[in-house]
Amino acid sequence: MELRNLGNDVYACLQEDTGLGRSNSGLVNRGGGLVVDTFWDLPHTRDMIEQYARVWPEPAQRVVNTHANGDHCWGNQLFTGAEIIGHRACPAEMEKENPAMMQAMRDAVESDDPGVAAFARGLAEWDFEGVKLTPPTTLFDDRLEIELDGVRIELIAVGPAHTQGDLLVHLPEQHVVFTGDVLFRLCTPIGWDGTYAKWCEALDRIVALDPDVVVPGHGPICGVEGPREMKAYLEYVLAESRAHFEAGRSEIEAAKRIDLGPYAGWTEPQRLLFNVHRAYRELRGEPFDAPTDLGAIIRGMNELTRHWEH
Repeated sequence: MELRNLGNDVYACLQEDTGLGRSNSGLVNRGGGLVVDTFWDLPHTRDMIEQYARVWPEPAQRVVNTHANGDHCWGNQLFTGAEIIGHRACPAEMEKENPAMMQAMRDAVESDDPGVAAFARGLAEWDFEGVKLTPPTTLFDDRLEIELDGVRIELIAVGPAHTQGDLLVHLPEQHVVFTGDVLFRLCTPIGWDGTYAKWCEALDRIVALDPDVVVPGHGPICGVEGPREMKAYLEYVLAESRAHFEAGRSEIEAAKRIDLGPYAGWTEPQRLLFNVHRAYRELRGEPFDAPTDLGAIIRGMNELTRHWEH
């Protein structure tokens, strides 16, 4: 875990992208302090708080959740008394995830299902015991501006892209954007409730803000080359998926045939299957928030990994 000074009392807390759930966070150390996203469990969030304690006088009075996935908000409860801010869709989306169920999946390393067992091994470093869902209570629809002792912060809704409640945290004078999971940098993205078109539009929005520093939800800090490259990945996967869909191939058959080319070195490449699934859902004309059989996709991603290994 690394504390990175971005200048003018703005910091990023970065986790090396070594696997599932390794998200990033931010701190604006002005006007009582504002934290952008917490981490997936309480031990990691406590470590994050210790990192921030090196530069802040006291815990932040505000927390912004960029979206509702647990690896960006399940540590909220440790910010006792803080104002928690998010998109209006965020509280309902948070209720879709269950920490106790995730803990049970973490403990399923002896499962007879190889996909489930592999997923459990990926969760080994996390401990979801004691997590209590703590959703945002200050909600907005399109845009919200905050000023903290001379630092202007723009919260900009861009979903449904990665999720329905995605938002960007833009600091215009500092030329910094915290993207949440609208951007995965050198890390294979995965989307939940949204469309390819809206996700590409959200990535274009980051570029249009013209930041010098972009802090992704996962992966290393970058500039506008990050959202541009991820948009190219999404457009490529959608085009390849369309060709296989029209040829009548299944999602797993399509994923096995897609050449990842320059994206093969990104972490978690097996997430390609999830992105093919999203493309097929759109091509069938299904709603952007249609339920997903996560268990089937986890098993399929394990099959895809074994296919590449052989």
